[in-house]
Amino acid sequence: MNGLSKDSVNFVEIDESGEAQRIDNFLFKCLKGVPKSHIYRILRGGEVRVNKKRIDQTYRLKLGDQLRIPPIRVAERHEPEQVHIPAVEFPIIYEDEALLVVNKPSGIAVHGGSGVSFGVIEQLRRARPQAKFLELVHRLDRETSGVLLLAKKRSALTAMHEIMREGNSDKRYFALVLGQWKNAKQHVKLPLFKFDTPQGEKRVMVREDGQASHTIFTLQKSWPEFSLLEAQLKTGRTHQIRVHLSHLGFPIAQDDKYGDFARNKVLMKQGLKRMFLHAHSIAFAHPLTGEAMCLTAPLPKELESFIAKLDAAANS
Repeated sequence: MNGLSKDSVNFVEIDESGEAQRIDNFLFKCLKGVPKSHIYRILRGGEVRVNKKRIDQTYRLKLGDQLRIPPIRVAERHEPEQVHIPAVEFPIIYEDEALLVVNKPSGIAVHGGSGVSFGVIEQLRRARPQAKFLELVHRLDRETSGVLLLAKKRSALTAMHEIMREGNSDKRYFALVLGQWKNAKQHVKLPLFKFDTPQGEKRVMVREDGQASHTIFTLQKSWPEFSLLEAQLKTGRTHQIRVHLSHLGFPIAQDDKYGDFARNKVLMKQGLKRMFLHAHSIAFAHPLTGEAMCLTAPLPKELESFIAKLDAAANS
């Protein structure tokens, strides 16, 4: 139970990591393995106290609150074998007391789950054992590289979520697609529907009853068989850029879910061994200071070298 005694009363002082959380959500995290129904029962019964007073499940914790948690007996569960998580610091683009912004490499998930034991967040937490709070602000697909934001304070996390929900951030990606893109600038508004494949994998498709989705594509450069686009996200749906482009007949090079699988094999032999999608910039007002921020990640060397090959072939 996260270092708490099951057989006696526990007293916890709320620090930065618990500040502003609802008491029920804090207890779910704190008392892993305890049924939610049991947690709500002890809340209703007044067994959980904050500063010696009864509270209900909607109470939001404050810094310095003294929390009393009663003894809780739960059936012992067989714990799965612990996975070794290596401590890794990823290339830092920006860091202050509120935010950590890293340049995520391709091929690494942002968090564990769905067949992945651990990801960027778990490795960073292992590398920074002294950090009281570290949470992902947003996600990137496993094969996508580039700018990834993490919050070092709960106040920064909630503020960043509000900024993104209100559309007050500007996220841009570079994507190399198959085919010759015609328009200098194109708004794509196609609704996206999430579903599971028979194998249990998450997939997305364009469908009328899907979520409203909006991407602005700007042509950067073109070659006889490829186009380099900048994609600006106006909404942040799962696989949005990949599905919008695939649906329009311009799949991203080496996309293993929505791409041209035959062409992907050829591209592998030509030296492109990963999906060509890179989160190159994000702009927003700093969640605590309001300062204008524009953070960028350069195109990775393997993508730069493939572009150089296309240029060389076009000029030969």
